[in-house]
Amino acid sequence: MLKITGLGASYGDSQVLFDMELEVGAGEVATLLGRNGMGKTTTVGAIMGLVPARAGSIVFGARELRGLRSFEVARLGIGLVPEGRQIFPNLSLRENLVATAANRDGRPLDTAWNLKRVFDFFPRLAERQTNMGNQLSGGEQQMLAIGRALMTNPRLLILDEATEGLAPMIRQEIWTVLDRLKRDGQSILVIDKNLAALIRLADRHHVVEKGRVVWAGTSAALAADVALQHRYLGV
Repeated sequence: MLKITGLGASYGDSQVLFDMELEVGAGEVATLLGRNGMGKTTTVGAIMGLVPARAGSIVFGARELRGLRSFEVARLGIGLVPEGRQIFPNLSLRENLVATAANRDGRPLDTAWNLKRVFDFFPRLAERQTNMGNQLSGGEQQMLAIGRALMTNPRLLILDEATEGLAPMIRQEIWTVLDRLKRDGQSILVIDKNLAALIRLADRHHVVEKGRVVWAGTSAALAADVALQHRYLGV
C-alpha cells in the first residue's frame, strides 16, 4: 500500500532523512520507532507533502506522492493524526469532525466513517459534541483528532505520538481503538514510544537512527532482540 525507497529530505541546507526505507501493507499495522530527533516526524511530513522530498520515492497504491501538495495527498486516502493534535480550538467538537469529512471511495453507509460510527468508538465525544475544541481535555482532544482523521475514510491512517502526555486510562482506550481498527482491516502507521503496546499491536516495525532505517522486522523478532531495544530505543 505504502512503499518508501531511498527517501531523502531536508530543512533548508540541513538534511534529515538519508535513504529512508519503509513499507506498510494493506490491512497491516506498521511502526516507526526511534529516539527523539531521529527523523520519524520528518518522514511523516514527507509522506504528507509537508516536507519536500529531495530524493527517492514515496508510492501509495500505484501513485507517486513526491511533489504533491498536502491536500492532494489527503485526497488520495491518507489520514493524519498529527503530533500535538492540532484541532480547531474555535470550532465545536462536532464541527471539527465534519469540517474535513469525506467518503471519496463511496464506501457503503454501514462501513463508512460518519458521526455515528465515530461516536460509537468514542462515546465521550458524543457527550461533548457541542463543546468548543479549546474546552476539551487533552484526552478528549486526542480522541477528536483520531475521529477527525477517520471521518476522511482513509485507506491509510498515520498516528504521530497519539498517546503522548495522556493519562494511563486514556492511553489504554487509544490502544483498544487501534486494535479494533486493525481487526476491521484498517492500514495504520504508528509512531509512539510505548514499545510493549506496539509489539502487541503491530505486524512490522522500522527502527530509525539518524534519518535512516537501521532495522526492520516483525514483532516477534523485535521482542526477542533486547540488545537492539537498548541500543536504538533506550528501553
